[in-house]
Amino acid sequence: MSSNSNHDPHGAADTNRGPLFMAAAMAIANDRETRLLRDSDWHIVVFDILFLGATLPNSDEVVNGVAGLIGNTPLMRINSLSDALGVEILGKAEFLNPGGSVKDRVALRMIEDAERMGFLRPHTGSRIFEGTVGSTGISIATIARARGYETTIIMPDDVAEEKVKALLSLGAEVQRVRPASIVDKKQFVNLAKQRASHFGEPDAIDASVSEGPRAHLHRGLESPSHSMLVSTTANNVDFESNDWQTDEDFLSKPRGFFADQFEVRLAGHSFDLVQRLTVLDVRLSLSTQNKSNYDAHFSGTGPEIWKQTNGQVDAFVSGAGTGGTVAGCGQYLKSVKEDIIVAISDPEGSGLYNKVKFGVLFDRKEAEGTKRRHQVDTVVEGIGINRLTHNMELGLPIVDDAFRITDAEAVAMSRFLVKNDGLFLGSSSACNVMACVKLVRKMGWEGSGKCVVTILCDSGTRHYSKFWSEEYLKKAEIPVDLSLVEDLLRKAE
Repeated sequence: MSSNSNHDPHGAADTNRGPLFMAAAMAIANDRETRLLRDSDWHIVVFDILFLGATLPNSDEVVNGVAGLIGNTPLMRINSLSDALGVEILGKAEFLNPGGSVKDRVALRMIEDAERMGFLRPHTGSRIFEGTVGSTGISIATIARARGYETTIIMPDDVAEEKVKALLSLGAEVQRVRPASIVDKKQFVNLAKQRASHFGEPDAIDASVSEGPRAHLHRGLESPSHSMLVSTTANNVDFESNDWQTDEDFLSKPRGFFADQFEVRLAGHSFDLVQRLTVLDVRLSLSTQNKSNYDAHFSGTGPEIWKQTNGQVDAFVSGAGTGGTVAGCGQYLKSVKEDIIVAISDPEGSGLYNKVKFGVLFDRKEAEGTKRRHQVDTVVEGIGINRLTHNMELGLPIVDDAFRITDAEAVAMSRFLVKNDGLFLGSSSACNVMACVKLVRKMGWEGSGKCVVTILCDSGTRHYSKFWSEEYLKKAEIPVDLSLVEDLLRKAE
């Protein structure tokens, strides 16, 4: 729900609605042909539908700081494509978030969840560590500054230079490393976790992996899945007690926090003490998953789309990196309209297309000797991956289709949109829009007036040095050929 409102859609204040609430809920359900899945799900779904409108800000409303600007982004009609195809292709303008991308939602939810559970406390000298290809890092750095945290961002050394400059301008510490597989200890996400675990030690680690014993006692919390970690400089906290979260030493001392956007799980409150070398770890056993990334879209982006389209949405298209957007939005939209089509746009080198289509997470560019780089072999940044994240596992059951988008197609669409709509988008946004066109053509929806919604993740301003660089594209042998889009539209006439 909206981050700039104190209204809690699932809180105790809303449980006294009584018969009037149930009557209104049933009226909306009947009007929109909403399906009753389970009583527990029904309460959540109907609350989101009923009260989302009350939380959307008015244009003359004063919001509370940077966080108040996040979410509730406009849903815009892409005129050139909509008119050419005889459908409504709508883009959620996530590039209008204060941090410039859809990842603002995720960063805000991750930090708010950590604060709510007592893992982070503002203005204590604490530092947030994250491994990212850029956008999530920028969003975290933006919100962290507003809340009194420092940030350390570990990222591949081949991302667009504009993202690095933005992070440095926001005061983040940036470490750039070679792209590597997630099984490599020097992979950027793994290094971010290592840095967080060593927070406050006299000699902070660098990109090398230290395996030797450390000289002093280190205390922290870590999930069994290793996807979340909090380290503290406090030495006298009794984590075996039930009130460790209110311990003055713990509350006042700086902490290092790592919450993997790909795998984040933050719920549960049972603990086991273990001893490892000279390090005392308190392992956080999770009874349930608090999926900050997924939840940001299930309770925010998804309901916004439903409200903005008045429930008249026939398909939702999104790229997937962490998988939080397609999983969260897709699950929400399926819960209120079962027959909506949810589709993935997947760039070259990513394995998600084949996972959806054939059940195998593999791409032909993965063949030995054919790759140009270690991760996903594409000029597109922010989407595409060759492993199945926990977020994506949640989304797979509701994903109906996938579309492979080549680098040339993404580049062509980006230039087409500038030429015909004045819309200056980044690489993942261009992929998403191209997938919308392919979906309409595949479904035979031309002239039907059907509504397809996608995510416009970020603008082209973060992609000058690569995706929007003619010199870079020429060296990478990626053509700029608008006919790739124009031919698709011509076939629809």
